Amino acid sequence: MTGFGRSQRLRGRPGWSRALQQPVQITLNGEPYEIEQPLSLVALLDKLDIDARRVAIEHNLTIIKRHRFPEVVVGDGDQVEIVNFVGGG
Repeated sequence: MTGFGRSQRLRGRPGWSRALQQPVQITLNGEPYEIEQPLSLVALLDKLDIDARRVAIEHNLTIIKRHRFPEVVVGDGDQVEIVNFVGGG
């Protein structure tokens, strides 16, 4: 298969684009964390099994309002801080 790049050899096979994707490196609460692909904040919370109603999120030094969680996408190199609300007294 001379003259064909990897994408050309894989094109047409099921899942070929997934084979070309690189993991996404983010910083989550100050620690390195890897996700398979860019995710919305809602998808990230779901992956982490965190209830979106009980957290505040900072994405790249910006506090994100809860109604924007579905539209904000976490990508390579992003910083995410998730703070859980704890009740009590």
